[in-house]
Amino acid sequence: MENDLQALDRWAGGLLAQLEPAGRRAVTRDVARELRRSQQTRIAAQRNPDESPFESRKPRTGKGGKQRDKKGRIKRAAMFAKLRTTRYLNVESDALGLAVGFAGRVSRVARVHQYGLRDKVAPKGVEYKYPARSLLGFTAQDRELIRDVLLKHITK
Repeated sequence: MENDLQALDRWAGGLLAQLEPAGRRAVTRDVARELRRSQQTRIAAQRNPDESPFESRKPRTGKGGKQRDKKGRIKRAAMFAKLRTTRYLNVESDALGLAVGFAGRVSRVARVHQYGLRDKVAPKGVEYKYPARSLLGFTAQDRELIRDVLLKHITK
């Protein structure tokens, strides 16, 4: 991901330098909003940036190897439904750059899943090594989207 950011910075840096600070703020604001929408859509589709599906949840078993009843069941709804909302997936932009990411307490949950770290399942529960599920990242469509938004602003 770092190489993607460096290549994008090299390509867009020269184009953005031609704009006034107000124009750069407008471009970065629009790019940040579009990137957030793109990330939200991809997370809702349960896809990594390389278009592979997220690894599914680990099946839970109760006592004696039986599947848990309703009280302890695993939700089969899409993962990260709240994380992908605009409340938690924040955008910051100014004339110098932009950032799309998670802030506050949910950033810890996002980091654990992004990098596949170990964390406790419940506050006093057991630790579990979560599989890596890339919540944030660039896809080929994201690169095209950034290019299109930049060119739209520059050709005005």
